[in-house]
Amino acid sequence: MRKLTILGATGSIGASTLKVIENNPEHFDIVALVAGQNVEKMISLCQQWQPQYAVMANEASAQELAQALSSLAIKTEVLAGVDAMCHVASMDEVDTVMAAIVGAAGLMPTMAAVKAGKRVLLANKEALVMSGQLFVDAVRESGAELMPVDSEHNAIFQCLPSDVQTNLGHCNLSEHGIEHILLTGSGGPFRYSELSELEHVTPEQAIAHPNWSMGPKISVDSATMMNKGLEYIEAKWLFNASREQLKVLIHPQSVIHSMVQYKDGSTLAQLGEPDMATPIALTLSYPQRVKAGVKPLDFTQISQLTFMQPDFERYPCLKLAIEACYIGQHATTALNAANEIAVDAFLNRRISFTHIARVNKWVMEQICSMNEQAKCDSLESILEVDKIARSLATSYIDGRNA
Repeated sequence: MRKLTILGATGSIGASTLKVIENNPEHFDIVALVAGQNVEKMISLCQQWQPQYAVMANEASAQELAQALSSLAIKTEVLAGVDAMCHVASMDEVDTVMAAIVGAAGLMPTMAAVKAGKRVLLANKEALVMSGQLFVDAVRESGAELMPVDSEHNAIFQCLPSDVQTNLGHCNLSEHGIEHILLTGSGGPFRYSELSELEHVTPEQAIAHPNWSMGPKISVDSATMMNKGLEYIEAKWLFNASREQLKVLIHPQSVIHSMVQYKDGSTLAQLGEPDMATPIALTLSYPQRVKAGVKPLDFTQISQLTFMQPDFERYPCLKLAIEACYIGQHATTALNAANEIAVDAFLNRRISFTHIARVNKWVMEQICSMNEQAKCDSLESILEVDKIARSLATSYIDGRNA
């Protein structure tokens, strides 16, 4: 029986993880649940799962949760803060950690799980976007098991030989006959919109993803295709891929989750319903498979599968991410930080949809001009670049709205 800590228990990935566990109670046991500030949801989860530990992002939320659980006679121990998150991600009684805290906040506890040699189910993009080389080197050094949760990376993982699957971050694609990794993306809700209309997109329109059910931030990232850009950076690190080996395809139906092309002309693809429970189930049970609670595809109901090249004029954030990927860790860290600030500003109607890319580009240029490359050699230095980039993005947005 696998014993789990779930980082990001109240989010959409957390919910899908709990769905899989509910379908397979004999295989999994929850030791700790970690969340941000959603006390009400955490109370409900603690009632249902009775974990040994519950961790909240701050003391106020933790105190509120502790009082509520005490009144319900639930014996879960409540903790608070990043150090507590790192503790429950690395403690001896846990062997598997779902890393699903959105944003830079998830970096430290995810790295703690890696350094403790856990099976890490990686749903936190920032771990690789911000600390790619450090992260994959830490995986190798500790003997941790790295399992990609993102549907695209999980699809690629499933199409790879086992020798590559068990050597993520340091594999050699060419040695295994792999020519290209094809990273697919739906193109979001505006793939057919007139470019002139994008300036007037509302937050409500941007979070209405046509295929997937996701949180507001990730939904906006899907609409700008920054999500695919961050996944591109992740794929580069996960699969040790060169620029020539890594390609992006728009696939509006989201049926093929990604593909791998081999030098003999074969292309392997992973297909399925757009439900995150499928990749989560595989990462939890690998190399076996368990029921995910997801219905299989009905091919008689699929009218067509279409593909197109990404239009960088429509998706400037995707272009920025690909460029940042080959500039260096300081560029990807800056881009990710700026994007978090910009998306939040858009969701709060402080900037327009098209200004997200402008904020991202400006901040990345500023960080690159500061020659921050040499400083990105530790988690502390990476977090410092992240902090500077956030401050720059905030100042830029405040200046526009002054």
